[in-house]
Amino acid sequence: MLRRSKGVSVNIVFDLGNVLIFWDPKAAFRAQMGSDSEIDAFFDRVRFFDWNACQDAGRSRAEAIAAAPTDAAEMLNNYFDQFALTIAHKVPGTWDIITDLKKRGHTLFGLTNWAVETWPFARKSHPELSDVFEDIVVSGFEGVIKPQREIYDLLCARNDLVSGSCLLIDDSLKNVAGAQAAGWQGHHFTNAADLRADLTERGLL
Repeated sequence: MLRRSKGVSVNIVFDLGNVLIFWDPKAAFRAQMGSDSEIDAFFDRVRFFDWNACQDAGRSRAEAIAAAPTDAAEMLNNYFDQFALTIAHKVPGTWDIITDLKKRGHTLFGLTNWAVETWPFARKSHPELSDVFEDIVVSGFEGVIKPQREIYDLLCARNDLVSGSCLLIDDSLKNVAGAQAAGWQGHHFTNAADLRADLTERGLL
């Protein structure tokens, strides 16, 4: 377990979606569809989460719509315009933890799988993102996505960090495992209370 000790710097790296900001993709479709079960069926039919992950890895909006099933292209194109609805709410408790970490003098970074075209919505809806992090690595701009090794190495190289000094907080077990394979420490996020307890045990809070 990574612990803070005298002379040792711990760089705490936060995922954003479902750690700091709830992501509810169904919110972009509720005005057009009658129920969440209808949206679920649509997501299954168009393989929405696989389709969306390609944008997180750098695919453009135009390329995404070209790759969509013909009868779903208009609906999926609308998703980009309605994206702000999907990130309207913060995850309770984690922003308080960030405040406490900042008070303790910790250096914080962001590492997120996020598309280029939708990233401005995050900045606008949650302007605090610009204030709390030394740097945010956004996958869509880099053309590489968690849990690929390259994105963890990129954050370290860009900020002159040693991999063993980094702790990733992420709601995806795959992404945590990817960080650990890159020499990082990891916390699988499920709720703010468990995160606070883990950070306290590590001597970071």
